[in-house]
Amino acid sequence: MTYVNHYASPLGEILLASDGEALTGLWFLGAKYFARGLDSAAQERDLSVFQSAKAWLDAYFAGREPGALPPLRPAGTAFQRQVWDLLLQIPYGATTTYGALARRLAEGRGRVSAQAVGGAVGHNPISLLIPCHRVVGAGGSLTGYAGGVDKKLALLRLEGADCSHLSLPKTGTAL
Repeated sequence: MTYVNHYASPLGEILLASDGEALTGLWFLGAKYFARGLDSAAQERDLSVFQSAKAWLDAYFAGREPGALPPLRPAGTAFQRQVWDLLLQIPYGATTTYGALARRLAEGRGRVSAQAVGGAVGHNPISLLIPCHRVVGAGGSLTGYAGGVDKKLALLRLEGADCSHLSLPKTGTAL
């Protein structure tokens, strides 16, 4: 069974999903891939995993490093899960690039393309908690956030990330 719950964030409504034990999804309403893979028979329910996730989100949106994550169980391919595991290693308030993640994945296995990493990052079903917003393009472009570039920038600023080297996608306009 799949369960859902809602969270009102300062950046908009968030939908949470769970299998009853772990968080399986977290999406901003209207995001690309919104609720992808979510069972249409999902039931609205208040579960302890949702309470843990909401406490984490409360701390996060209050501008504090939120600490331990609730249990997570993102569904994806082995490659996607490897990429998402790397995302979990990006420190709060820091950024990295798709290319840097590809190089880390390539260690011991051969070449991995930044585009393949970008695809996996973009399909992250547990946004925010698995911090895909901390990944930027090689030149500092704020590309690839399913929730929108405006939210990506707001999240990085909330974390106190150095945004001086970042720019808007396609236009290259510095922030």
